[in-house]
Amino acid sequence: MKTERVAIVGASDNPERYSHKALLLLRRHGHEVVPVHPKLTEIEGAPVVPDLSAITGQVDTVTMYVGPAISAGLQEKLTLLRPRRVIFNPGAENAALETALTKAGIVCEEACTLVLLNTGQF
Repeated sequence: MKTERVAIVGASDNPERYSHKALLLLRRHGHEVVPVHPKLTEIEGAPVVPDLSAITGQVDTVTMYVGPAISAGLQEKLTLLRPRRVIFNPGAENAALETALTKAGIVCEEACTLVLLNTGQF
């Protein structure tokens, strides 16, 4: 199994949130997580970065847990980060951002990270 470095935009320290569940499941599957949240500093022992521009090094996948009102302002940062793919989880879909990222050569997927991991499709 190939492990990936995964940025979680909209990461949460609330165990009831899907982004929190994704962080735990990604780790269980051996992936390195980079939680992104403007106010948190740590989630489950993982250091949190306040913004995509604070990430250093290569990121394979960005999984989005924020709605279009927030993600609309992330196009430039995502393009500069150059992940292999961006996953738009349910409720995080943003057609304009997906179009722009696709034009920049970044694969976009409307899918649930939890389902992808649990079915071996991640």
